[in-house]
Amino acid sequence: MQNDIPVTRDLVLIGGGHAHALVLRMWGMKPVPGVRVTVINPGPTAPYTGMLPGFVAGHYTRDDLDIDLVKLARFAGARIIMAKATGIDIEARKIAIEGRPAINYDIASIDIGITTDMPDIDGFAKYAVPAKPLDTFAQRWDAYRGSTSNPKVAVIGGGVGGIELSMAMAHALRDKDATVSIIDRSDIAGEFDEKPRGMLRRELAELGIQMYDNASVRSVHEDGVKLENGDQIDADFVVGVAGARAHGWLSTTGLEHQDGYLTVSETLQTSDLNVFAVGDCANLVYDPRPKAGVYAVRAAPILYHNLSVALRGNTLSPQMKPFNPQKDYLKLISLGEQAALGEKFGRIIKGGWVWKWKNHIDRTFMRKFYELPQMGAPKIPRNAAQGVAEALGYQPMCGGCGSKVGRAALGDALDALPAPTRADVSFLSGDDAAVIKVGNATQVMSTDHLRSFIEDPYDMARIAAVHALGDVWAMGGDPQAMTMTVILPRLSSELQQRMLSEIVAGASTVAKAAGAEIIGGHSSVGAELTIGFTVTGLCDGDPITLKGAHAGDAIILTKPIGTGVIMAADMQRKARGADVTAALSQMAEPQGMASRILRDHARAMTDLTGFGIAGHLSGMCDHSGVGAEIKTDSVPLLDGAFELAENGVKSSLWNENRAGVESVFGKQGPVFDLLFDPQTAGGLMAAVRGDQAEEIQKKLWLCGHHASIIGHFTESPGIKVI
Repeated sequence: MQNDIPVTRDLVLIGGGHAHALVLRMWGMKPVPGVRVTVINPGPTAPYTGMLPGFVAGHYTRDDLDIDLVKLARFAGARIIMAKATGIDIEARKIAIEGRPAINYDIASIDIGITTDMPDIDGFAKYAVPAKPLDTFAQRWDAYRGSTSNPKVAVIGGGVGGIELSMAMAHALRDKDATVSIIDRSDIAGEFDEKPRGMLRRELAELGIQMYDNASVRSVHEDGVKLENGDQIDADFVVGVAGARAHGWLSTTGLEHQDGYLTVSETLQTSDLNVFAVGDCANLVYDPRPKAGVYAVRAAPILYHNLSVALRGNTLSPQMKPFNPQKDYLKLISLGEQAALGEKFGRIIKGGWVWKWKNHIDRTFMRKFYELPQMGAPKIPRNAAQGVAEALGYQPMCGGCGSKVGRAALGDALDALPAPTRADVSFLSGDDAAVIKVGNATQVMSTDHLRSFIEDPYDMARIAAVHALGDVWAMGGDPQAMTMTVILPRLSSELQQRMLSEIVAGASTVAKAAGAEIIGGHSSVGAELTIGFTVTGLCDGDPITLKGAHAGDAIILTKPIGTGVIMAADMQRKARGADVTAALSQMAEPQGMASRILRDHARAMTDLTGFGIAGHLSGMCDHSGVGAEIKTDSVPLLDGAFELAENGVKSSLWNENRAGVESVFGKQGPVFDLLFDPQTAGGLMAAVRGDQAEEIQKKLWLCGHHASIIGHFTESPGIKVI
């Protein structure tokens, strides 16, 4: 967000289609001040239509095919919500989202494409896959082609899409004795003139693809497709390309539509001027065109301009630009192998050079999203005081560690405190929470807060709540109460209310699931969003502390590590969106069940947070009077963490963590470095008897925790890495 001026308007982009991807890129280059941008998409990536046949044929990898929306959103300063939009309330200006509360918008845009699901065909939903949405199809095809021998594929739909996919599949499966069939209720390639139709049918025949013209599908089964005439086509992978239709929820929005396709004007506005639509889900009634990605791409600059104008407060402004779609476009059709056929205005070109031309066009388009300007080192004023450059560091401060102070500095400050004089309060320096006696009850209390490292207040609140509750869980307690401390960035009063509502909703889901109550808090305005909690919990027995580990005890960790390096890489746009998404999902996973399993067995326990494995384990060793041995092969890592560490990516807290633990020695490498990686809302790390460790690990796995035995405690001091 821009910190110099208040944020006053919400722009929500529903869908990660081609037009919205380009709008995000333009926004990153030239944002409209005062606007919070949100992208809603079911996943972290959006496949590029033009390269799908090449991916299916095996010419491209999945990474080649996908636009990384997480990186793009980071570049644009936007938040991304990985979920499906399910409706719009145009009166309240709210967007319903699957699995979380609705969000507000001032201006919205829809670019969700179409679906080729075929609900009228019996068995299609169970035994077939629609070609659109593309991400689901790409995942299913990737799994199928790598695991099947003697494959049998059937494609329902003999238009351009079905022809391209069937030829791509035949090419990809050419060494597996495959059978590929293409079915159409009329003539296959019938939409083309005689010459290109004949050429395409010859290409299909040369690839051995069986063509079924004028054949209607009655049903789909586990072993194939049954036609209306009773014939059976054997298939174990059935894809639907025909029967494209709009997503069903669009017709329930109250917006004008035709068969679910939203009616838009020349300015790409729907019947509600605050809602825009573009791409295949839109109906250009003023100048109808076929459904093709080229129109979404061409519409993107117009959409960006008109959204910018609308966000300035005038949806009827004469500054709005019209979108005038071209009359025809060059259709480049992949022919399975690295050859293609091109057609425009009836002229035809064909050959390997056409595929190279198409590949050049597609690669050039995708480079727009790969080659985003990189975040440079912070600029330091010439007249800055001595030491500013060293304190600032070589990279932006990483929020993924909560922007935590180093272990050594914190420890020195806490050690200077006088010992508690109250008999009902005790606190061991370095431990997770204070212990308070209230009558016959034992209460633990702690506080924690996080500087926001993602743009989504709802998910940030969930992560911050799990992070804070970790101190209660680590001491074997049951969460009791939580108070919130929220620092909001500069916002209009309306957006303050919206953001606080999202924060409270996110925190409440975690608190309720943990059995705790949110009982109030405090809010203020500052430079950026910060969310914190003071938490209390109740312990039935003695709280579990850092003191108590014995030599020979096993070390159990309940979550993989790597959140620090992944979030640091995310801030530099070096991390894959899928890896960032997985890391955020893990951070929001509560540890209540793991705590209940471990508290009956743990001799010492802590939650893994900003000081990393090395720092927190060092604290357990120091207070227990033991050493430790860590097996690098047993340390669980989040996807992407090893590769990032291998490439030298580190959190801004890494140097402090490394300097704070001098007793770590042994096998060097990426996993060694990751032992100092700061974690946010990390797992529990416990000392348990060695002969009980495997049974405890099994219990944790059965409850859904990715628990690992990463080493054991030793009599020798220090932490040895092997």
